[in-house]
Amino acid sequence: MSCKHCHVNAGPGGKAIMPREVFEECLRVLDSTSIPVVDITGGAPELNPHFLWFVKEVRRRGLHIIDRCNLTVLHETGQEGLPEFLAENEVEVIASLTGLSEQQTDAQRGQGAFSKSIEALNRLNDVGYAQPGRGLELHLITNPSGAFLPANQESMEQHWKEVLLDRFDIIFNRLYTLTNMPIGRYLSWLRAKDLLSPYMKKLYDSFNPDAARGVMCLFTLSVDWQGYLYDCDFNQMLDLKVNHGLPTHIKDFNHEAFRGSIIETGAHCYGCTAGSGSSCGGATA
Repeated sequence: MSCKHCHVNAGPGGKAIMPREVFEECLRVLDSTSIPVVDITGGAPELNPHFLWFVKEVRRRGLHIIDRCNLTVLHETGQEGLPEFLAENEVEVIASLTGLSEQQTDAQRGQGAFSKSIEALNRLNDVGYAQPGRGLELHLITNPSGAFLPANQESMEQHWKEVLLDRFDIIFNRLYTLTNMPIGRYLSWLRAKDLLSPYMKKLYDSFNPDAARGVMCLFTLSVDWQGYLYDCDFNQMLDLKVNHGLPTHIKDFNHEAFRGSIIETGAHCYGCTAGSGSSCGGATA
């Protein structure tokens, strides 16, 4: 997959693969702190050769774990048992899906992406995800397909649940909306369409202080494939490491140093604070 809106420029040609030593440093930090949740993203994090081992190690410690899945990875060679593995380890799945239209999704994500995603969601339902009483959470996350803010998350969720159940017999727990950030491949698209200035103006004009109180950088620390630290995934893509005297690598992590620390910001941060807000858990206001 090489999605047109991808802020991380992910794709089949990617060479950034987190080595085992960085995973081990992350486990060391988890053992020395009370951090309750490990949130794994990519690209397609399941393709990392240490993914299965790391998930087991995190679960062995009794911590909650999230896998941000692009769904089509379930069709890759060697991933045949992935749904069962995720269910057995009680991994929360946040799956990305562009929209409810095959034409729209394939235009954004590549030919056949929609049908593969629907089949993957059916497989996750089959192993218990989103089924009442199973405790296996399956959430969907979606980005707008153009230079505009997401629609109301609550009303979209209800519509998506009705359509996916009626058309494909698919159920899920929550729908998260994510504002497209003016970085990475999406930034290139905005420039090519001469939409960067009007889109940035839209973000500025839509600033919402209530949304700013729930952004992900207030409670999340991002670790890149080499072990460097960032206030959020978006800063990571811009190489804006944590600053203001903080340790910049996981091997030097000091929990106390991050209490009340100053967050590194830039113009792209208006993307998370516009309208209803945008974060790794969807709308923030």
